[in-house]
Amino acid sequence: MTQLVIFDLDGTLLDTIEDLANSVNFALKKHGFPQHDVETYRRFVGNGVTKLIERALPDDKKDGETIERVKKDFIVHYVPHSEEYTHPYQGIHELLKQLHQQGIQLAVASNKVHVATERVVKYFFSEIPFSVILGQRDGFPVKPDPSILQSILELTAIPKEKVLYVGDSGVDVQTALNADVPFVAVLWGFRPKEELEAKGAIRFVQSPDEILKLIQ
Repeated sequence: MTQLVIFDLDGTLLDTIEDLANSVNFALKKHGFPQHDVETYRRFVGNGVTKLIERALPDDKKDGETIERVKKDFIVHYVPHSEEYTHPYQGIHELLKQLHQQGIQLAVASNKVHVATERVVKYFFSEIPFSVILGQRDGFPVKPDPSILQSILELTAIPKEKVLYVGDSGVDVQTALNADVPFVAVLWGFRPKEELEAKGAIRFVQSPDEILKLIQ
């Protein structure tokens, strides 16, 4: 029986794409670089903020120093503006409440900067008692490195065969495979089913309530 469900954040629990796009565009504009439309950012997100900024920059401006300068301005803008257009996907609140009522622990494993991860989770899901909330932290590798999932398993002391990891991207598929934990891919997020299948996903859900059925 599943005792712990670990969720990716962006594209899985929350539709964050517009706030992310606005903050990256703010930083790009500040440094005189071309901006992108919101839909383009669906291809840019998933591998952490450094890779997000790198992908958004012009091809001849992807050096480390420029990435760090733009990333700093992105973070400064994003943290206080991270809830303006962001919202939970339909059915997510109900899913989390029912999982908790069934005695299943809940956790978040995100490549979003840790301070922003904690902020938006506590803002949108203040009534949900997550056991662990982890974002991208200095000194820790980003997904698909399995370290973040391994940290959650250690903190909750739950064996990985009793865990379900839920995500929306190829990065999440690879993370689950690297950590050797059961995985289900959601189809309401930022990435198409073809990408998820290509990375090795074999279980899919179209709506949050299907996760409950899958666990039961």
